Amino acid sequence: MSSFTKRIFTIFKKDAVLTAALACGIISCFFCKPTPKEIFAAIDFRVLSLLFCLMTVIAAFKSINVLDSLSQNLLRKCKTVRSVYFILCMLVFFCAAIVTNDVALLTFVPITLIVCNHAGIKPLKLIVFETLAANLGSCMTPMGNPQNLFIYSFYKMSNADFFLTTLKIGIPSFFLLIFFLLSATKSVKTAKINIVHTLGPAGVEKGLAVYVYSALLIINLLSVFHVINYLISFAVTLMTILVFNRKLLLKVDYTLLLTFTGFFIFTSNVSSVEAVQTFFKNILGTEAGTFFAGLGLSQIISNVPAALLLSSFTENAKALLAGVNIGGLGTIIASLASVISYKLYQNSSIQPQEKEPFLPIFTIYNVIFLLILTGLYICLSLLKS
Repeated sequence: MSSFTKRIFTIFKKDAVLTAALACGIISCFFCKPTPKEIFAAIDFRVLSLLFCLMTVIAAFKSINVLDSLSQNLLRKCKTVRSVYFILCMLVFFCAAIVTNDVALLTFVPITLIVCNHAGIKPLKLIVFETLAANLGSCMTPMGNPQNLFIYSFYKMSNADFFLTTLKIGIPSFFLLIFFLLSATKSVKTAKINIVHTLGPAGVEKGLAVYVYSALLIINLLSVFHVINYLISFAVTLMTILVFNRKLLLKVDYTLLLTFTGFFIFTSNVSSVEAVQTFFKNILGTEAGTFFAGLGLSQIISNVPAALLLSSFTENAKALLAGVNIGGLGTIIASLASVISYKLYQNSSIQPQEKEPFLPIFTIYNVIFLLILTGLYICLSLLKS
């Protein structure tokens, strides 16, 4: 076995989510037999392009110590471990409602890893809570996540219908998140943090890079909001990085892009099966059926594809909106934004012997939140009726 083959095998062995995504995509192709054109059409190149650009920009900021500087400034404002948890999770929660859950996690998880390294805090549980905060905060607005934007536009929902539905999830989830943060940090609520080291001032060259990379971030955020075509933001980002620091292209997590690609192909293949289509037509006649279909299907193919698939078979827009948003909790693939957190943690510089297993802790908290919010949503819906 060549060294290259060994490296590939090691990557697949260590990355269970990547392996599952590609296996599902490849196996489903054998059963569904899509044409090359259909496979190509199944891949959301806009999402892949935006992920590539945002990861590149974050790597760029990290290369000039901007993330370190931000983490240091954040630490100076925090006196205890509990305050670190609260500040970061609240930032992620509200930022996700504005700049999407993916962008919030791509931005704050790298900062969190640096903060935790400086302060001597184990980052796993904090990153899990940040992932919960991103998925819950993003559910409140149309632009918070892709499935919200799609459902809001596809059904031409009124603002009243949209926000009355999402606030049933957003408001309880905010207080639920606070409760669990208080519980999780009970043993360290008075534990002080110490900054290990401070950074020196950036030089003139790095100062210029800050402006260039900041401009790239703005361009890509405008692309997220459909102000700029994603092909333009991709071309500008790629050309700029090639000029300023082409080594940053080696810092991009291409396995994350492969993971998304595998899930895109798998989702498209499954949704084309006639038996699947017939099944959904039979269960989506009621609001309850639509809600639980959105919630359950999200656990298997993630909430964005679930929203796209189920919208073809139901007029229960509010139930679908609630189902796929709460359905973003649960499994690691229920929301592909969660995969981002997982990958960033797995690829961090934490020593292997100090790295805690991500999936068990992530799943426990996500299932708890899923069950509680499902129960609360059903109670609120029953009260209204």
